[in-house]
Amino acid sequence: MEKLKAWLKKNMVIVFLIGLCIGFGVTTDTFFTTKNVMNLTSQMAINALLATGLTYVIILGGIDISVGSVAALAGVFSAMVGLMFPNMSVFLSIIILIVSSLIIGGICGFFNGIMITKFKVVPMITTLATMTIARGVTYIVTGGTAVFGLPTQFSWLGAGRLLVTDSHPNGIIPIITLFTIIVVALMHILLSKTVFGRHVYATGSNLQVAHLSGINTNRVILKSHILCSIMAALGGVLVASKLQNGQPGACEGYEMYAIASTVLGGTSLSGGSGSVGRAMFGVAIIAVINNGMNLLSISSYWQKVVIGSIILLAVIFDMSQKKKA
Repeated sequence: MEKLKAWLKKNMVIVFLIGLCIGFGVTTDTFFTTKNVMNLTSQMAINALLATGLTYVIILGGIDISVGSVAALAGVFSAMVGLMFPNMSVFLSIIILIVSSLIIGGICGFFNGIMITKFKVVPMITTLATMTIARGVTYIVTGGTAVFGLPTQFSWLGAGRLLVTDSHPNGIIPIITLFTIIVVALMHILLSKTVFGRHVYATGSNLQVAHLSGINTNRVILKSHILCSIMAALGGVLVASKLQNGQPGACEGYEMYAIASTVLGGTSLSGGSGSVGRAMFGVAIIAVINNGMNLLSISSYWQKVVIGSIILLAVIFDMSQKKKA
């Protein structure tokens, strides 16, 4: 019995996710249909990328609230580049999307990392500034209007599907889902199986001790912020690909969902603990709640109330666990 209690306590997020799925499965007729499940995995993809990057930063004891704006800037940038190649191939569209995310994410992440490590500006203020600047630049370069006129090949990565059948002529499995699984898996391996990953945990657990043990903590923080922004930018270009246009107002509020997912997955806001794998359970919970409430025709405003409440409860639980420890 004690083992069961210990397991339930350790894996409460998994139990909660299963309970949500059962609840929505009972209260709706379409939750467990193939179409809805595939749509659900597609909806999870963007938040999964943002939450993956944020996991690194939050394990360090930091935060990044600029991910939504960085995503929007990258999406618009990729769309503007895409307009230069009206006859692009699918392969070229993938190159444009990935390179755009590396450029925009790299610049924004480098800025955040330098401000935090060299100028000692706290992460909240640094990323608040980046959030405002990135969103402002997005509106300036677009004039506040969406970037339209992209070729259909541009949407392959974000909206394409595999496994075409007679009953599913447009395909079954979203390509965006498979792409996200690969990226998230690589980021999970980087954090859990490499020297860099161990340095991230050590720096987040105790910055001074990590520094005295020979770890270049500033470099770890800088790299983590670059990775976080690249993940955000990658999410943004996938949104642009999915919509087949670049929206300056895209991804507003996405930072809230990404932070909520990371915290729900057990990543401590005080740093030192967490994992990409467990953050994905948080991503799934957020997606299931939004999807289930949509199926029940519950207002999106109430969805925000529910998500906000879950964030608060997760933080309270995290603090209580720290006190017990």
